[in-house]
Amino acid sequence: MPPDALLLQPIACFAGTLKLPGSKSLSNRHLLLAALAQGATTLSNLLDSDDVRVMVAALRELGVRIDGDPVTGSVTVQGRGGPLPGGTHRLHLGNAGTAMRPLTAVLAAGTGDYRLEGVPRMHERPIGDLVAGLRQLGAHIDYLGREGFPPLRLRAAGLHGGRAAISGRTSSQFLSALLLAAPLARGDVTLVIADELVSRPYVHMTLALMERYGVRVREADALHFLVPAGQRYRAPGALLVEGDASSASYFLAGAAITGGTVRVEGCGTDSLQGDARFAEVLARMGAQVRWEPGAIEVTGAGGALRAVDADLVDMPDAAMTLAVAALFADGPCTLRGIANWRVKETDRMAAVSTELHKLGARTEVGPDSLRVMPPARLRSASIETYNDHRMAMAFSLAACGGVPVTIQDPACVAKTFPTFFEALAQLTAGDGAVTLAAPGAGEGS
Repeated sequence: MPPDALLLQPIACFAGTLKLPGSKSLSNRHLLLAALAQGATTLSNLLDSDDVRVMVAALRELGVRIDGDPVTGSVTVQGRGGPLPGGTHRLHLGNAGTAMRPLTAVLAAGTGDYRLEGVPRMHERPIGDLVAGLRQLGAHIDYLGREGFPPLRLRAAGLHGGRAAISGRTSSQFLSALLLAAPLARGDVTLVIADELVSRPYVHMTLALMERYGVRVREADALHFLVPAGQRYRAPGALLVEGDASSASYFLAGAAITGGTVRVEGCGTDSLQGDARFAEVLARMGAQVRWEPGAIEVTGAGGALRAVDADLVDMPDAAMTLAVAALFADGPCTLRGIANWRVKETDRMAAVSTELHKLGARTEVGPDSLRVMPPARLRSASIETYNDHRMAMAFSLAACGGVPVTIQDPACVAKTFPTFFEALAQLTAGDGAVTLAAPGAGEGS
């Protein structure tokens, strides 16, 4: 049984090299595209995490043959060469947005009767913009609970194509899901973002992967996308899943805070992920950054980090890392472009602000921003994680402040990085930084 709490003793220095686990966003996109493609695809460095296991289990339930297991980091997917098999299925997708959103779209493009549901928090995460877009393309989808939220019932009879206009303000996953399903429609599909698009790099990631699987999308401009009919996904053979840039952010920030040097391998200048650019923010805060096509190395300058005012709309996950790193800045830091924190695994705007207060910081919350005013000295605290993996990982950095920090429910990191605390111990070796604590142990506020 995993411990109810994990006590982190003060961390003096981050140093070393870490091979990154596969990206969650890329892993689940690859799995779905491989299932739709003609031929077999072998994926290596696939992330072994709760969200990826949810996708693998759902695809197997739908009749897709997947040989191997994510725990080994390698699977072979026997593609269906088109829409997924029909039938009647009830899919439980946990709290995996990267499974719920794209599967909704792809299943609507086929035939069958489906019920898609998740944990209670998933039923609080909006999906209305995606459903509206799919209905414009001919889908039959009903809400089984609150309007605009899962659970859903799909009575799928394919998509006729045409034009769909949706909002892009809440999540880029809605546009990505529509793009992934569009080649399965009977006619051309034009997708229009009616306002603005958050987390744009995730859409670029989707387009890049679609091209690797043989489908091209025409971008008339940044808000208009045309997917010509008649295209089919084709298996690319063997692919390596890029390392997770969001996971990299914790260790790179640890180096910047403590004056150490950390090298992460698996993503770099060639990365498809917007979170890889988090290293640029660390450079603005005084760290030295060295880039390679498949690696990033950060060396901290020692002393306080420089305060920044940063627009993080393209890296909302790494923005949480910055919120905690702001505790070690020489003045207030302002994080902008993070309104969609409120609809993530928890309401991250409220959660991050609450836990920063425990550590002695003051915060100002805006509609789209968070201002963090660091304390003169950090307080020891017991950090509530709200069953949110990124709360646990980001707030582990608070242990760099010379006080012990207790992370409640550390097992929640299994959603995307089950071995996070082992990696943390590896890069802080010699500090004795990671020790198991009894439930409720550690000093709190």
